[in-house]
Amino acid sequence: MITPLNIHTHLLPQPAHAAIQNRYPETFDAQEEGWFSIGIHPWKVQAYQQNYPWALLRQQAALPQVLAIGEAGLDKLCDSQLAEQERVFRQQAALAEELSKPLIIHLVKSTDELLRIRKDMRPSMPWIIHGFRGKPAQAQSLLSHGCSLSFGTLYHPESLRLTPLSRLFLETDEADASIESLLEKAAEIKGISVEEMTQTLTDNVNNTFACVHEDK
Repeated sequence: MITPLNIHTHLLPQPAHAAIQNRYPETFDAQEEGWFSIGIHPWKVQAYQQNYPWALLRQQAALPQVLAIGEAGLDKLCDSQLAEQERVFRQQAALAEELSKPLIIHLVKSTDELLRIRKDMRPSMPWIIHGFRGKPAQAQSLLSHGCSLSFGTLYHPESLRLTPLSRLFLETDEADASIESLLEKAAEIKGISVEEMTQTLTDNVNNTFACVHEDK
């Protein structure tokens, strides 16, 4: 089985197992081939008008091809009230704990709120900040509190440089880019070979997303 080094994409990867595809409960097809993450994005909180598909989400999230919960998160730039975003986020974080799956996090201008929630909930499962574009100080703060960082096509090079290899992930998100190109750039910034970076990402994915090696 291919290890999905691309941990977050909204596009259809080829082959299907080459990346973890992000879906929402209403757009997920359990019969489709591939690996997936499923969650309620903070941008969609207001649209649900508090009629969240919690039962459906839990049923889908328990499937072996669903490797993570999310993207869940906090975003001060979207229309949804932050207090309601936090309530929805906490429930998804709790689901990640219940199902022993990592949490993929969308985070915009809400680092302090996220770290407060993390301190309160004390999660045992990995929290991965996806598409991280923040400055080194923000990266260091999140890392020091136990979060991991996933980098896409745009980011601060120093933030990636200071991220420990064991806490580093890569993703294409919505970009039509190859994970190989991101991997080569990350290896250059880290000052290691492409082979070492490939092995690092392979180990990180295999160790974090345990279902990758379960029979479907």
